[in-house]
Amino acid sequence: MHQKTPLFLLLLCVAYDTAHGFGTMGPISASFGKDELFCAIDASGKQDVICWGKNTTTPQTSPSSSASSSPSYFTDIPAMSALSGGEGFLCGILANTSQAFCWDVSTATASVSKSGADLVLVPPAYRNTAYSHIAAGKSHVCAIRGSYYADHDSGTVDCWEVSRTSNNTLSAEESDSFTDQSTSNLVLNKIVSGEGFTCGEARDEGGLFCWGPDSTRLGVSNSTGSERFAVLASGRSSVCGVSNASGDLKCWGEFSEPSPTVQLVSLSAGSDHFCGIRKDNHVVECWGDLNSSVVPKGYGFMAIASSDYTICGIREDDLLLDCWLVNASKPGFDPPLELSSPGLCRGGECNSGEFAFNVSVLNEPDLTSLCVRQDLKICSPCGSNCSQGFFLSSPCTRNSDRVCTACSLCQNSSCYAVCGLHFHSSAEFHWHHLRRLVLIIGSSLLGFLLILICGCVLPRFVSNKGKKKNSKSSVDEDEENAGLHTAPSVASCPGVPQVFRLSELKDATNGFKEFNELGRGSYGFVYKATLADGRVVAVKRANAATIIHTNNRDFEMELEILCKIRHGNIVNLLGYCAEMGERLLVYEYMPHGTLYDHLHGGLSPLNWSLRLKIAMHAAKGLEYLHKELVPPIVHKDLKSSNILLDSEWVARIADFGLLASSDKVLNGDLESDVYNFGIVLLEILSGRKAYDRDLSPPNVVEWAVPLIKQGKAAAIIDRYVALPRNVEPLLKLADIAELSVRENPIERPPMSGIASWLEQIVKDGLIL
Repeated sequence: MHQKTPLFLLLLCVAYDTAHGFGTMGPISASFGKDELFCAIDASGKQDVICWGKNTTTPQTSPSSSASSSPSYFTDIPAMSALSGGEGFLCGILANTSQAFCWDVSTATASVSKSGADLVLVPPAYRNTAYSHIAAGKSHVCAIRGSYYADHDSGTVDCWEVSRTSNNTLSAEESDSFTDQSTSNLVLNKIVSGEGFTCGEARDEGGLFCWGPDSTRLGVSNSTGSERFAVLASGRSSVCGVSNASGDLKCWGEFSEPSPTVQLVSLSAGSDHFCGIRKDNHVVECWGDLNSSVVPKGYGFMAIASSDYTICGIREDDLLLDCWLVNASKPGFDPPLELSSPGLCRGGECNSGEFAFNVSVLNEPDLTSLCVRQDLKICSPCGSNCSQGFFLSSPCTRNSDRVCTACSLCQNSSCYAVCGLHFHSSAEFHWHHLRRLVLIIGSSLLGFLLILICGCVLPRFVSNKGKKKNSKSSVDEDEENAGLHTAPSVASCPGVPQVFRLSELKDATNGFKEFNELGRGSYGFVYKATLADGRVVAVKRANAATIIHTNNRDFEMELEILCKIRHGNIVNLLGYCAEMGERLLVYEYMPHGTLYDHLHGGLSPLNWSLRLKIAMHAAKGLEYLHKELVPPIVHKDLKSSNILLDSEWVARIADFGLLASSDKVLNGDLESDVYNFGIVLLEILSGRKAYDRDLSPPNVVEWAVPLIKQGKAAAIIDRYVALPRNVEPLLKLADIAELSVRENPIERPPMSGIASWLEQIVKDGLIL
């Protein structure tokens, strides 16, 4: 698993200068007040604007999607280079002209014309001016003059006010309140705005300068010396910055909560909280008046933005949007399932300690750049560490971020300490395995003795007790007992299964050694085996309890059924062995393991195209068991660990049961298989286990189905996998899963219907 570092560059002359939130500029920003709205720059290469919020009305893409989960594309707003949010409005810098563009979010769903003077919240005197930086405050905007993509991004500042008129619309006009004689001629590198103030860093002198009617409450003395800041961010009544020299965080104003001691590469602020992205592992750190337990800790972010009540960020692994509430008691909303720009496009080369974001990691064949111009790039600060559960397997280079690998793949001492694993010395290793060997041999001897008693002594005892029975029944009983030592008759099988000798299977499994073990269950153990002819197979060895409770006639019946099954989505039987009281079944070997291991066990997480194909293949396998075989076969224990993946990543059903005893029971069992398949679909869709006691609710059905029924299926989609551009097939998958797990068995569709639906989804090829 790769983790890509966050990108927070705003300006050309600063190594990585970004802050997102109230009064700051970035690839994602939020408006404040009752019309709370988040907007981000879409990662499409067009730099369109995506917006979402609790008061927006957005087009629904399917019956399964909700308004809160669908993006709102403001098609009349031109492409943006950067965004900044004020109270009830948002501003940005146009990608093609570097001109300022602001709009009222309460009219966001109305037609916003590019030339509509009444709707564009920029005074006429400033509409044709190019700006390199823009910062929206509560009711004002300040912007630094200069082309956004120019070699030098510093300049003088223009400010204007945004006020609400008597008819409840916003208007913009030039401001006298933010014209300060001491700062009007300053050339600034960066600026941030809050409630009644704007602060900026001087290009030549350095230091922080603040002006505006409420700037004195910050306690910033103009100037603060020659200190320079890598990052600046403002809240309503406070401002914070990260020192370029020391990396320390410094704050001014009414906000006095203790701040973290870790170094940060980005800042964002609400009215009573600040959040930042850590320099080492890009995990979000928040402090102030908020519930810190809701802040995600398992993965890093490229950019974040705050409102008073919500925080949203762009995840570094997949560029998906993620939102969480400042206070869990307040209402929130889901972000759209869209890829967002990891940072701000800029000209020039990346600086030391940065890497150029490589668009190829998104696996989007039609996407060659995230910027409107091919000569522009997005530079991200390198990460130096990984989040918990991962170890650093490759350092950052100029063309790629550091690589973080899951601790489940740690195989040498270089990652033991990071992953909390214990390194065994050679002596410890051998003693550890010697003890296990003694236990295994002892258990095997005990089991063999038990089999011997049951297979030899007990039948003789029973035979002697039954001498008064007729001779025919005695002959039948002797034949059944003798079957424990001889191969059962499977002449009815067309050319299969092959009869294996116990000696060759012992050799193929290295004497059924533990290191050949693939898995274990109530039936017994499964081993990987290499036959003398070079074939790799899986050998299923029954344990003593299974042998004792299954007579030879049942074993013959099972073989008769299994040898007739031949399907591309079933793990097919190759042969068997029934020597010396053993019950061994030889199956096709599945080199890519189980679906469970990929979804939950640390193996490759599988992309969406492959997940949909696996769902279709598994459905076809079950359809074959239910419909094509006469009488039908009921699986009875379908789960993700019983869906295996062959060398071509085709899903195969394994470990199915036998015939039901009656038609009534058969129908009920078939519907039970459908229910269990629905659970597998929810696992595929969400990445959650069928039951996880660490989550609430722990049952995936209880968690997912209410969301699907509410039209919020998008909320359950696994965000650890890069989303496709078209999420419609995933929403359809959620609908199929919900039908499959209906409480009333009669309402569940047959497997033939499910297989047909899934085949059509895959055939449409919409997962791109």
